[in-house]
Formats: sequence, structure tokens, C-alpha cells
Amino acid sequence: MQILKHKTNIDFISKRKPALFISTLINLAIIVGIAAVGFNFGVDFAGGTVVELKYNTPTTAEQVREKAQAGGLHDVSVQGVGAAEENSFLLRMGGVTQLTEENAERAKTAIQGLGETRNVYADMANGIVNFRSMQPLSAEAVKKAVEGAGIGVQEVRDLGANQGGTGYDYQVVASGMADKVFGALSAGLDKPNFEQRRVDYVGPQVGKQLRNRGIMALVYSMIAILIYVAFRFDFKFGPGALLAMVHDVIMVAGYYLVSRREFNLTSIAALLTIVGYSVNDTIVIYDRIREDMVKYKGKPLAEIINIAVNDTLGRTILTSGVTALSLIGLLIFGVGEIFDFAMAMLVGILVGTYSSVYIASPVVIWLEERSHSREGHSGGAKQEPKTA
Repeated sequence: MQILKHKTNIDFISKRKPALFISTLINLAIIVGIAAVGFNFGVDFAGGTVVELKYNTPTTAEQVREKAQAGGLHDVSVQGVGAAEENSFLLRMGGVTQLTEENAERAKTAIQGLGETRNVYADMANGIVNFRSMQPLSAEAVKKAVEGAGIGVQEVRDLGANQGGTGYDYQVVASGMADKVFGALSAGLDKPNFEQRRVDYVGPQVGKQLRNRGIMALVYSMIAILIYVAFRFDFKFGPGALLAMVHDVIMVAGYYLVSRREFNLTSIAALLTIVGYSVNDTIVIYDRIREDMVKYKGKPLAEIINIAVNDTLGRTILTSGVTALSLIGLLIFGVGEIFDFAMAMLVGILVGTYSSVYIASPVVIWLEERSHSREGHSGGAKQEPKTA
């Protein structure tokens, strides 16, 4: 398929300096924004609970949110899944268990009211309250006291008398947030009008590990591509490809920063895909530059790059256009993470095509000019031998 019937002669490279200036400003603004404001991390990275519900009757996200907030879930995020007639929703909230810093203090007070107790300690990460009582207690009494403090109790563990014989140890395991969601949304109903399809828990430590590993995956992929480009072409081509990849990643990250869409594992997958797409387009142009350097020997490098970009323009439009068309379908019909992935990819395709021309190629010119400048200085420094 031929997009451009006639050979173009657009002077792309003459605009490289203002393009580099504007790109640098935008990239710096995004980096400052990330440092100052940060991403809207999803449950994958921030930790928390995701519950998927399907209602049996027509329901809106606003109605689900109001019902959840009335039941004490004030930080819940409700998002529709699929078509509106499916009545399916994702509820996201912070925390894995119902034990929080606020109600942990109330739980301690309630436990201390059962009699003489010591070493009352709330393990927030695992949702457990440990304590020691000087006299035996029934599990039912402990459960009733803690639930009176506003915490759902999954189990009360009687660990028996401690080795020193100075009391009896107990553990109170708090219920998960999914139980609180179920209780809040089914309050006042004889029978819940929804079914719970999925529950995902991610602890804060696991979320931090996932975030760090996702970042390292990006870094390792960029290093591997840099090594490939350096050996496949020339070492002076590598930095341009790397800067183009970094530029594209920052620009797509800017989409998540500005839109406040959730940044999660799907976002990392989008960034990794963009890295591959960006370097693919760059390598096509680099390959044509290398061919034209032999074909047009003696011409300035900037002119050769301009010829190479024009020669590959039809292929670039065709490849980027077809990929963008498939993403538009996902944007129209996709929801939730599918929509976010498609939008990030669309932004990545646009900036990836731009960076191949205005980031990767100008860096090659700059490195070539520096190389000639150093050679000129070293040649000028040599002195002619004196004759007698």
C-alpha cells in the first residue's frame, strides 16, 4: 500500500533546535510534577483492596458509592465495568483489613476493659491485635468487645498460657475490607441484590516491591536496547535511541500525571510496549541513515538524515496509523484498565514517531559535530617540525 505517491522533500531537521527546546521543557515539567504531586497509584502499587460486584437490578456507580459511604467506607472509589446494562462495578479502597490506626486505639481500650491485660499491640500490616490477659477469656467475649469498637473480627486465637506462667496470650484477626464492603452494601436488605465476583488484596509491602520491580524492568529493557543499537549500528547512534526512549517514557508518564488515571502494573506494561515501539521506529530511520551515508558520501549528515526521514515517511505514517486505528477501537469500547492502556499507547505512538525524528536523529548530528570539532582541535594543536 502506497500512502505517498510522490517523494517528499520536507526539511524536518532544520526545526530540530526549537523541537528539542520544547521537548526538554515539557519533560522537565513532567519530572517536577511527578516529584511534587506524584502519580495516582492504583492498588497494585499503593496496596489496598479491589472488589468486583455485579448487581441483579439496574444500578449506577453513584448509587453504589453513596451506599458504601453510608456504611462507613469514606475513601472508596467506584468504577463501572463493561456496558451500563451489565451493572458491574469495581470498588477500590485503601487497606487490606478493617484494622486502622484510628480504630486500633478503640480496640485496645475495649480489650483493656475485659480485665487486667498487658502488651496490647496492634500489628497494622497483618491486621492482628496481640495481647496478654492475666486471667482466661472466652473467644466470644473478646470478639464482642473488638466488634463493639467498630472492627469486624474474623477469628480470635487462644494461644494458651505463656511459658513464664504470667498470663494467657491471644490474637484477634481483623476481617478483610471485602467483608466490610459486603456488610455496608447489604445493610437494610433481607437478601443482597448483588454477587461478589472477585476480591484482590495487595499489602503495602507487596505493592512497594511491585513498583520497584516495574521500574527496574523499564531500566533493564532500556539498557539492553542501548547495547543492541550500539553494536548493531555504531556507538554514536546509541545515545540518540536511549534519549528518545527516555523522552517517550516521560511523556507517557505525563499522561498519567495530568489525567490522574491510576498508575499500576498495566501502566508499566504500556511503558514497556512504548519502549519497544519507539526503538523500532528509530531503528528503521537509523538503518536508512546508514545506507544513505554510503550512498551520498560527502553530503552533510543533516542533509542525509533529512533524506532518510523523507524516504521512510510513508512507512512511518502507515505503521503508526494502523496501530492507532486498532487503539481507537479499544478507546471507544474499552473501560477501566483497557481504556487507560489504549490511551497510553496512543500517546506513546505519537511521541514515539516524533522522537525518532526530532530527538534520536539530532543527537546523532550533535555527536558527529562534536567528533569533528575534537578532531579539528587536535589537528590544530600539532606543530610543524622546525627546520634548521
